Amino acid sequence: MHRCYQPILPSHNKLLQKRWDNTYYDEHRRKVQEARPMVDTRPPQTYLHLHLKLKKLQLEEERLSTVERDNRILLEKMSYIMRTRGRVDNRNNYEYKSLNREKRMRELLRITQENQEILRRITQRKPQYDHYKWQRQWEENQRFMDDIAAYPRDWWKKDSKPERKREKTNLSERSRRNKSKEKKAKDEREHKTEDEDEEKDEVREEQDDKRPDKKPEKPAKKHDEETSETETKSKKSEPRDTPQDKNTESNKSSRGESPQKEVEADD
Repeated sequence: MHRCYQPILPSHNKLLQKRWDNTYYDEHRRKVQEARPMVDTRPPQTYLHLHLKLKKLQLEEERLSTVERDNRILLEKMSYIMRTRGRVDNRNNYEYKSLNREKRMRELLRITQENQEILRRITQRKPQYDHYKWQRQWEENQRFMDDIAAYPRDWWKKDSKPERKREKTNLSERSRRNKSKEKKAKDEREHKTEDEDEEKDEVREEQDDKRPDKKPEKPAKKHDEETSETETKSKKSEPRDTPQDKNTESNKSSRGESPQKEVEADD
């Protein structure tokens, strides 16, 4: 009795209930085995045309065929050159003809002429600022600064004396050069003015000679000599202060006395 099938629910026939339960269980197991998952974990589908690219293989074959053909042609040419002496056909006897060559040449000449004219104007242009004047002013300012300063320039340096000597020599040389240049310029100006005055005098004399009513000029040299002699005599006759007179005047000034002024004898 204990070995027989014991159904869960009460039934009239245990054999039939057993068969029904077994079929139901077998159907359940079959459905479980054939059940599909909610998440697809299978590998993706592979396509043949993605792995085997026939167009690429065709293009590669064509490229190799062209390379082989070019190599074969080159080899034939090289063999022909080796068998024979070879020939050179790289000559080009074509003359280049331009329709606007003359116009371009004229434009180039015009541009060069303008550039030369600009260069000539730049070179002939006088400077607006005088650097010699600036140099002189700088030297004067340096001299004023040396006079005002309590200590000499670069006094903290050990070897300042030779440097200052060099600076002084350089300044003196520059000042000498500037002075010499200024003297030359002044001399040239004086010579020019003298030449111009002489030319003007000659022109005036010629005009005076051509005039019919000409009066004889009086000599003025004697009068100039007399005036110069009187001036020299007056300078010699003026009394000069001796050192004793100077001492007496200084003593009087220290005492509070006013020194008497000497009246000139020769008025």
